[in-house]
Amino acid sequence: MEVIEKYFPNITARQKEQFGALGELYADWNAKINVISRKDMEHFYVRHVLHSLAIARVCPFADGARVIDIGTGGGFPGIPLAIMFPDTGFTLTDSIGKKILVVKEVAKALDLTNVKPVNARVESIPGKFDYAVTRAVAETSTLAGWVWSKLTAGQKGGLGNGLLCLKGGDLTEELARVGKKYEIFDIADFFEDDFFDTKKVVWLPR
Repeated sequence: MEVIEKYFPNITARQKEQFGALGELYADWNAKINVISRKDMEHFYVRHVLHSLAIARVCPFADGARVIDIGTGGGFPGIPLAIMFPDTGFTLTDSIGKKILVVKEVAKALDLTNVKPVNARVESIPGKFDYAVTRAVAETSTLAGWVWSKLTAGQKGGLGNGLLCLKGGDLTEELARVGKKYEIFDIADFFEDDFFDTKKVVWLPR
């Protein structure tokens, strides 16, 4: 938990409480439904919570913004972002019901009223959003294909509306297939841990 306060020293007492509760909540749920690898649970706050919050550093969301999390799994990056931006609406989607069950229960335990968990493929979800976020779900071009028509033009955060993907490794070939304008942000510029040395946020403006 200290690592969150290190990089986000201005969070409120309520946010500290919510972030602090995440470790035990996910440890309990992970014992029932495996949504995080056992090895990664040892580094939960860096590899899951702080990693998710790299998006907050790149593009802080405005109050009232609408964000959809594609393939949220157990709730990443959506749950940490929903704690960080309590006045932003987050729709967390996943096609696997047991993962969405974990998201529902974690959001309920933290009283995250700005989280809407949905057990469905993102392509089937109606409505419009200002941003889409995702982590390790599919190629960037595939992700864009799923949500591009659901994204609105404009700017409801630190960057223009669009798709924000947490990615790692050499993205040269993958991004060559995107066919859209994009920008890459190195997470190591924000966070010091070695885990982030090859991690990026890729932004596709709508």
